[in-house]
Amino acid sequence: MGRGVRTAVIGGVFAAMVGGAGYGAYTLISAVTDGGSGASGPRPVASGPPSGREIEAASAEFLAAWQKGDGKRAASLTDDAADAEPLLTSFGTTAHIGDARITPGKATGATVPFTVRATVSFGRASRPLSYRGELTVVRGRTTGRALVHWRPAVVHPRLVDGDTLVTGEAASPPIEAVDRDGTVLSGDDYPSLGPILDQLRAKYGDTAGGSPGVELSARHRDEGAAATTLLTLTEGRAGTLRTTLSARAQAAAEKAVAGYRASSVVAVKPSTGEVLAVANHRADGFNAAFLGKLAPGSTMKIVSAAALIDAGLATMDGPATCPAEAVWQSQTFHNLTGMAPDPGATLAESFARSCNTAFVKFADDVRPDTLTAEAEDRFGLGRDDWKTGIPSFDGSVPASGGPDTAANLIGQGQVQMNPLTMASVTATAATGVFRQPVLVPAALDGRALATARGLAPSTVRQLRAMMNRTATSGTAARVMAGLGGSIGAKTGSAEVDGQSRSDSWFTGYRDDLAAAAMTQDGGHGADAAGPIVASVLRAGG
Repeated sequence: MGRGVRTAVIGGVFAAMVGGAGYGAYTLISAVTDGGSGASGPRPVASGPPSGREIEAASAEFLAAWQKGDGKRAASLTDDAADAEPLLTSFGTTAHIGDARITPGKATGATVPFTVRATVSFGRASRPLSYRGELTVVRGRTTGRALVHWRPAVVHPRLVDGDTLVTGEAASPPIEAVDRDGTVLSGDDYPSLGPILDQLRAKYGDTAGGSPGVELSARHRDEGAAATTLLTLTEGRAGTLRTTLSARAQAAAEKAVAGYRASSVVAVKPSTGEVLAVANHRADGFNAAFLGKLAPGSTMKIVSAAALIDAGLATMDGPATCPAEAVWQSQTFHNLTGMAPDPGATLAESFARSCNTAFVKFADDVRPDTLTAEAEDRFGLGRDDWKTGIPSFDGSVPASGGPDTAANLIGQGQVQMNPLTMASVTATAATGVFRQPVLVPAALDGRALATARGLAPSTVRQLRAMMNRTATSGTAARVMAGLGGSIGAKTGSAEVDGQSRSDSWFTGYRDDLAAAAMTQDGGHGADAAGPIVASVLRAGG
């Protein structure tokens, strides 16, 4: 851990084992660390879960080595020494962390909690560092030794694979992000914005007018990823960065996703393309709202219906029969359980009921690239050219032959979307104009935004009518009930291999506000994603 690091006794466990505990403790540590010596032959490799004594011994020895600043030794006591050593060593070198005292708590099974108290010093700046962590002891596969299972979060709970610890002048000056009306946006008030504010700081901090401070941070393997600040030693001067967000919509989005695990939502202003809210409720901190790549289920039928209308293959009042099942290239497609067949259905009726088989039957008439062309040329999707202000994924609708020609029409197959792209789809359907979503005004840095043709007035009229019917008397009616103004919606359920339930998708608009949400393993569209979108639409922008 470098100069200034002092060894501390790690609770009663370490004291008993290292501080004169006698032969019994010595032989236990010896057996755990080097297999012992002097035996007449090789000892058999231990198997099965580590015992309680082994867990105590292995965790105490690892924490003692880490505390002393011996990263190499601490790494050798894990099940992945090669990956562990650089990070454990950086704790006392590039991170400038000293005077560490690491104290274990009571083990729960093979998991041992601990507290870290130390001091971070750089130049004349010095700040105390304190946090809680935990480690898990496992049995080594080849040696049979009890070892600490390595993961970067052992060193600090906010670390992930590829991270290094560095203390020094911050890579970018701090920013004070404000919403469209000047309200300050912070990660404390809006938890979903924490990682997004880090990204905005990394990109715009140098031009926002601030000056950097000194920080302990986690630098990530991906050079384009913003560093994660773990401790601020000296405050820099923040520059002001104006975003397109609405504090009111963001608050509603945060509250809405909090009720559903693995959920994300995005709200946009159709008349401008401005992002009004982005929220994620996920344990991994991933911005699935902007970067997710998942099948959107029947919400994709907005684009599919537009493609059929634009190709002259259908109209909202024209036939779109809804059989119980439909077969395309040896693959059989079904509708949701309980949906009665309707051989005389129109496209508007099949859209409002979310009939899969009605859309699958059009696979005979479309080309493999019909949906791709509609998505790219009309809705601005899938060309990898959106510049929102932070990293984002603008969807993928590849030209697909075989069964995927039909599957893509119902948002399965090879189609990949996220709440950002589906909110944009809804905004385009509502206005007829594609306006690339932005989180930071393009005028701030002069970046060129993506463009697309948009939709013909007759197509827009039919899409709005079908989405309104879905919102008032179709699959979205229960969720959208009570919302006034001009409304429209589409539900979606996307089947995923290995999940007991489908992913829940929902997108809708109300006047000049469009939103889309996704809940992984959330069931039907109206079950989880629907209430999220309705809450955001109800709050307004």
